[in-house]
Amino acid sequence: MDYRDKRLRSSLHIENQGASIVIDTGPDFRMQMLQNAIPRLDAVVYTHEHKDHTAGLDDIRPYNFKQQTDIPLFGTAQVLNQIKTEFAYIFSKNKYPGIPRVLIHEIGNAPFEVEGTTFTPIQVMHHKLPVFGFRIGDFTYITDANYISPEEIEKIKGTKILVLNALQIKPHISHFTLNEALSFVQEINPEYAYFTHISHKLGLHQQVQSSLPANVALAFDGLQIET
Repeated sequence: MDYRDKRLRSSLHIENQGASIVIDTGPDFRMQMLQNAIPRLDAVVYTHEHKDHTAGLDDIRPYNFKQQTDIPLFGTAQVLNQIKTEFAYIFSKNKYPGIPRVLIHEIGNAPFEVEGTTFTPIQVMHHKLPVFGFRIGDFTYITDANYISPEEIEKIKGTKILVLNALQIKPHISHFTLNEALSFVQEINPEYAYFTHISHKLGLHQQVQSSLPANVALAFDGLQIET
């Protein structure tokens, strides 16, 4: 079996200026960090509050212990409120020893800085839920989207590397299909595009990859991109 067909939940690790930043801590967060031998975690940035993007938050604890620091979390008020509800023990007044230690940072539509890296939020729609994608220099990461407004598309134009969700072949209520993602890539015209947040309904990696344009590839677990 092709190892690229064994897909865990979508997440992104960024190394820049010596900092180690993760976008989204899904249920597979612990396994992903171990498999990719990531020794340090300086911050977590969240796209939205769904469990497949937040459920692994508790597993930041080894980094708290190793680094002896609190981990900054960046998200919208809606995302942070959901995290405070689902992980209420983290924010309890009487804290149990060894729980995750975090610092909360609320973000909005304005660019913000994390450990020397500037993130430009791009608001996309996940059915009726506003979700953030992020542009970092000439790199743009968008997951869980099925609509992007013309105003937000302007923020993406000029991107050299675009990572975009492409869930499956058939229409879906809250995700781009493969053809919709390809159309968006054609509109943005990046140097290279990668499709992520792939379901088993899209098909096997090698079969789908053979049908894609030369500048488009399916992402896979462990993929590394230098920008």
